[in-house]
Amino acid sequence: MGNSITALAHENLIEIRNLRKVYSNGKVALDHIDLDIPAGITAIIGRNGAGKTTLMRILSTQLKPTSGTIRIMGLDTAKYEKRIRRLICSIPQEASPIGILTPLEQVKMYLVARGFSYSSADAEARSALADAGLEDNMRTPADMLSGGMKRKIFVAMALASGSEIVFLDEPTTGLDPISRYDVWAAIRRLKSHVILTTHYMEEAASLSSYIVLVDSGMVISRGRLGDLLAEFSGKVRIECRDRQEDSISMGGMFIKYVDAEKAEEYVKLGCDVKSITLDDVFIKERIDLES
Repeated sequence: MGNSITALAHENLIEIRNLRKVYSNGKVALDHIDLDIPAGITAIIGRNGAGKTTLMRILSTQLKPTSGTIRIMGLDTAKYEKRIRRLICSIPQEASPIGILTPLEQVKMYLVARGFSYSSADAEARSALADAGLEDNMRTPADMLSGGMKRKIFVAMALASGSEIVFLDEPTTGLDPISRYDVWAAIRRLKSHVILTTHYMEEAASLSSYIVLVDSGMVISRGRLGDLLAEFSGKVRIECRDRQEDSISMGGMFIKYVDAEKAEEYVKLGCDVKSITLDDVFIKERIDLES
């Protein structure tokens, strides 16, 4: 399979209906999720424990749902698991390279395991490592690489695989800001559809064309960034140390949203004025969920 996206014969890349996952200890990880994921790059965002990883494991056929249906590129995951696995590449959050192996050795080994011939695996691995920015380090043992370079090995695996869909679970967790930007650049080179999870709002806004907010096992909002921010048009976030009328207590501060032209009166009260970001969508949805 080459690095190209198959044209979709149906409207959505992934269709999820009434998806539920309850673990043996009774914990409800996913609670009746209905969700359509379009082509392109989608970010699933939420706090730790929100259900992101469980959702990713189910979508990548690593975990069975308790109930519900999922169709990936029109294929029912319950009926076509093996066929779907040939279409996807999944990089879990806990993935780590083998320290004594070089990036070239690791990507080649991965591709051979997927069914590539040795010569094809070698050629695709070299090309992908160059695209991922690891050309000068492809023969360096992984133990000698930075955290960002180690994560880019896995992005190179996805690049080389030619998969239609790539699942990346928390691809930049624990990385310093410079390494995070390097991994973002590598992800943007993927020609596949990408589903990634993150708790970094900036990461979701920078990389994705579609965003899904998850909390307590439920989808609390979804849409394109511009649509999610539309309700805040012309507004700013006010953060005060003292309670204000209609303010919300959060993180030791009192927060409210006001029209930009009213911000100056709050500055005089010692409040801080912040521009609207994706954080505010999540904050508002959390508040609405709890109210």
